[in-house]
Amino acid sequence: MQLFYRLFLLPLLLTFSLVSAQKSTVYTHDLKDFTTAFLLYNEQQFAAAKVIFEQVAENTNQEDIQGDCAYYIANCAIRTQQSNADQLVEHFVNSYPTSTKRNQAYADVAAFYFEKNNFPKALFWLDKVEESQLTPKELDQFRFQKGYCFYQAKKKNEATKYLNLVSNSKEYGAQAKYYLGFMAYEGDDYKAATKYFDAVSGEEKYKEKLSYFQADMNFKLGNFQKAIDLGIKAIPKSNEMELSELNKIIGESYFNLKNYEKSIPYLSEYKGKKGKWNNTDFYQLGYAYYQQKQYENAIAQFNKIIEGNDFVAQNAYYHLGESYLDLGQKTQALHAFKNASEMDFNAELQEDASLNYAKLSYEMGNSYQSVPSILIAFLEKYPRNANGSEVEKLLIDSYISSKNYKEALVLLERNKAAENKVVYQKVLFYSGIEAVTAGDYTSANKLFNRAINESKDAVITARATFWKAESDFVLEDYASALAGFKQFVSLPSAATTPEFKNSNYNLGYANFKLKEYEQAATYFQKQIEDSKEDKKRLADAHLRLADCKFVGSKYWPAIDNYVKAIELKSVDADYAYFQKALCYGFLGKNDKKIAELTAFLDRFASSVYRDDALFELGNTYVADKKEELALKTYNQLISEFPDGSFTSKALLRQGLVYYNDDKDDLALAKFKKIAADFPKTPEALEAVASARLIYVDSGKVNEYATWVRTLSFVSVTDVALDNDSYEAAEKQWEQGNTKQAIAGWSGYLTSFPNGIHTLKANFQLAQAHYNEGATGKSIPYYDFVVQQSRSEYTEQSLVRLAQIHLKDKRAEQAILILLRLETESDVAQNKIFAMANLMKLYYETKDYSKAVVYAEKVLAEPKTEEMVKSDAQIIVARSAIQVGDEAKAKLSYAKLLPIAKGELAAEALYYEAFFKNKDGKFEASNEVVQKLAKNYSSYRYLGAKGLVVMASNFYGLKDSFQATYILESVIKNFTEYKDVVTTAQTELNKIKIEEAKTNASIIK
Repeated sequence: MQLFYRLFLLPLLLTFSLVSAQKSTVYTHDLKDFTTAFLLYNEQQFAAAKVIFEQVAENTNQEDIQGDCAYYIANCAIRTQQSNADQLVEHFVNSYPTSTKRNQAYADVAAFYFEKNNFPKALFWLDKVEESQLTPKELDQFRFQKGYCFYQAKKKNEATKYLNLVSNSKEYGAQAKYYLGFMAYEGDDYKAATKYFDAVSGEEKYKEKLSYFQADMNFKLGNFQKAIDLGIKAIPKSNEMELSELNKIIGESYFNLKNYEKSIPYLSEYKGKKGKWNNTDFYQLGYAYYQQKQYENAIAQFNKIIEGNDFVAQNAYYHLGESYLDLGQKTQALHAFKNASEMDFNAELQEDASLNYAKLSYEMGNSYQSVPSILIAFLEKYPRNANGSEVEKLLIDSYISSKNYKEALVLLERNKAAENKVVYQKVLFYSGIEAVTAGDYTSANKLFNRAINESKDAVITARATFWKAESDFVLEDYASALAGFKQFVSLPSAATTPEFKNSNYNLGYANFKLKEYEQAATYFQKQIEDSKEDKKRLADAHLRLADCKFVGSKYWPAIDNYVKAIELKSVDADYAYFQKALCYGFLGKNDKKIAELTAFLDRFASSVYRDDALFELGNTYVADKKEELALKTYNQLISEFPDGSFTSKALLRQGLVYYNDDKDDLALAKFKKIAADFPKTPEALEAVASARLIYVDSGKVNEYATWVRTLSFVSVTDVALDNDSYEAAEKQWEQGNTKQAIAGWSGYLTSFPNGIHTLKANFQLAQAHYNEGATGKSIPYYDFVVQQSRSEYTEQSLVRLAQIHLKDKRAEQAILILLRLETESDVAQNKIFAMANLMKLYYETKDYSKAVVYAEKVLAEPKTEEMVKSDAQIIVARSAIQVGDEAKAKLSYAKLLPIAKGELAAEALYYEAFFKNKDGKFEASNEVVQKLAKNYSSYRYLGAKGLVVMASNFYGLKDSFQATYILESVIKNFTEYKDVVTTAQTELNKIKIEEAKTNASIIK
């Protein structure tokens, strides 16, 4: 142990022979002034004496008197600490080389500086003294002074030489032995030190100091009990610095004797070197607490050991881990055992730490490495460990519990042992579920298929069969989906799966998509009978059953089920209400239909079916010969939806009403408006044909011809050829000859660029190219359709264009199309599709305010699916983070958490931990980070960020070890994420700078 001690110089009684040898000289001169000066000198009035000596020297011609004066002038200058004192001594020596006071002058000057503790200057003058000219008494003084000066200059050999010469001196012997003993002590020669210290131990003035050194020497010699006895004896007479060291000596002696209880109070009182402890100091006190089962106190010491990489640190980290375990703090224990397992100073301890690290990783999750890889590494490194079989079982389970399916697949495919086959199938299945969550149904389909082929676990096989069918359904392969759902329900294990309860619902939908409505109705009816708890799905089953009955012209059963869907508060209640009204119409109950449509318009002011309802109501009034009400209703439709898909149809119906009432002028006005405002639409063609009848009936054929020639989409001479050309291409399409159909429609557009069927031909060409996968070729045709007046093809063309631009990452074009789709769509899901993608595009282009506007629109839409709502919440939250609105971000992430899955759930958890940390809720924040590590370890970037938050939490909880360990692990294990590593390094530097103020083992 290094010790601090205070060096001291015992008072030296120095005498100077200033007069005796020179009396005859002094008194032979009858010089009154010299005598006066000499008397003043002896009375130590050096300044006054010096003035008179200078006057005498100036006024006398006698060389011996001048020499004496020069000697005393120099001595006076020294004693009054004049700056030129040294030069005056040199002047005396050089000017009076034969003076008998020459050697005495050197000795006097040296003695003066020695008294003043100016040992370098004293040694300078002592080196000039001639030892042979000194008396025995002067020689002892000279040797002691020179030895002590060498001691102060840390020249041990020279000091030892001179102090040994006076070790038996009556006057200086005790002091010499003390310093000789002290030098031996400093040089760890405790035998010699003991000899010298024992020689002076009887002297009172040394007793205080020697007890401290003797305690320390006995400690260093391993005589711990004696060190304790001497240390306790020395405490009452020790100064503050010695007291600190004595506490350390006594405490560490008790520690070495394994008397940990008694060691604690003494080790605790140690003040450290320059106010700092080192890692060994922290370890000893921590271990003493650990042995007393005072685990919190033990942790408080162990966790201050930072940057340790030696036997002490490994032991400290291991016992730190055990202390955490005893307190149930498993996350902290994991980090401590990890650190101990990476050191090889104690192989047995390293193996046990590795086992604990592996088991805790399985139990708690691990953000640094996948749990399976940790367990495998342990088994490979310690194949003979007694706990090997237990670890192997944990390995099997870890593939599932870690949810790190991607890495698990890599490990399992590398190790295809028979016992891993069941786990391999499960991992394939859960990887597929993860892909479904991410919306990647193509990959999911392949993974489910692989899981089915493994067929090791009947339940997993059944579930994989169901989800493969589900992914087929989403990918619009309805025939395969139906076959898959049927296969699922036929499997014996299907009934035990969570998917089984809704199997009829899925079978119903697959049949519904294949237009097998009777079969679909059967399955929807079974779903209704078997599952009453899921109100949302129950409402939808009633709705789809109603649709099946509607298609089969079974209108009363359809009405009953539409009513059930409404009563169950279906999100499509407006659709059900509208369909119910149509049913009454088909049953010939127009009064009831009119009443239902009127009620619908009052109840659903913002429904996407509002324009449908107005159009149907107008048509029903026409059928009931209530033309005025019909015209009024059509006007309301045109007014509310000037660019709607029913506007041209409403105008046409108005024209036909006027035509049937022989109001030809009003009818022509409507027909011409349609031709002008909605050219190339089917309604425009019908309007032209109806107008022709009016002109022909009135004999105004020339007027008709003149008007028709102003229209770009119809020609009076080429109509037949136009129709024939289009119909030829249409037949090829209906026969499944796609390439011939494409060639036919392309030829038609070349021959009739402004033909009657131009609009439909462009749309059909776009669809054909799109279905063939040539999406780039479809763009100009879709563009043509959407640039024309609103038609039945507009909405679908907008959807396709949006999909194409989104896939090809043309954000600017996609935004323009999606904005139109949002305002022009009649189908609710298309509107949601537009809004959802607008929010994403605005976020990606850093237009955060618009991103939030559209995200909130998506959230406000009741028909938005949960996955899309998750996307919307994340956009709101991320945008808030980008603009620094943490309050809004915090709220949005909190709303996201209950509905998010996969990576979004991981992100929501990270921010929950982040905001809890900012609120000072460090322990709660750590619990959230641990959830992130346990359930979402595959999302490494978020895991790394979460660990940085955890480090901050631990530092806030005064656990420096955890904080620094975590940050160092992030820096080491997540090099691919430079931003996270930079943040971690910055935080680590701050902590080390702060901790270095009290821990001497830390290198900043």
